[in-house]
Amino acid sequence: MQRTYDELPQLMTLMTGDEKHSTSATSTLDVLWVLYSDILRLDPANPDDPNRDRFYLSKGHGPMAYYAVLAARGFLTPTELASFGSYHSPLGNHPDRTLVPGVDIGSGSLGHGLALAAGTAVALRIQKCIARVFVLIGDAELDEGSNMEAIQFAARSELGNLTAVVIDNDSAGLGWPGGIASRFAVEGWHTSDVDGRDHSALRQAFRADHAGRPHVVVAHVEKKES
Repeated sequence: MQRTYDELPQLMTLMTGDEKHSTSATSTLDVLWVLYSDILRLDPANPDDPNRDRFYLSKGHGPMAYYAVLAARGFLTPTELASFGSYHSPLGNHPDRTLVPGVDIGSGSLGHGLALAAGTAVALRIQKCIARVFVLIGDAELDEGSNMEAIQFAARSELGNLTAVVIDNDSAGLGWPGGIASRFAVEGWHTSDVDGRDHSALRQAFRADHAGRPHVVVAHVEKKES
């Protein structure tokens, strides 16, 4: 049964034991909901469909919001959510693609998601596959050098099937002139700057025509406790 956005807090209460990363989870909740409810082409009954859109959670710590949204869209059950973090549970503190339906990459070591997403976007294009790739990144991850290489590679390769979402909560102290979107734009990306809790603005950004270029959506979110 598919659930509504208003039921997400109830689903998240089934998962306890990772209070340290609770704000990391809640800062991604709205973006994840909009992606999984309105944007991503996915079928919970066929999670391995080769033509499905791919979603990579590079910001892999604090996955409670991710699991709750997967449950709301039918990939998991509330009973499975209640097992979060327990011995033998498939739902660990970092998502595992071999254990959790709907998870496309295992994540934990920060800074690798964008490079993986760019490589996948290239592979899908070679295969003439209609699938798109979305990757969610934390702002602090952008300090990792692999991200700058991936940003430049994606632009040079004109990966129009790639969308990056950066959760910007002003915690990274990157000091980039003009902000995060500006740094991507310099390399040739299409950019969108939005309120990361405004569902209408997020939908509009994700549906923007980016003319065959990779697209970054910078979602400004103030961290708050769940």
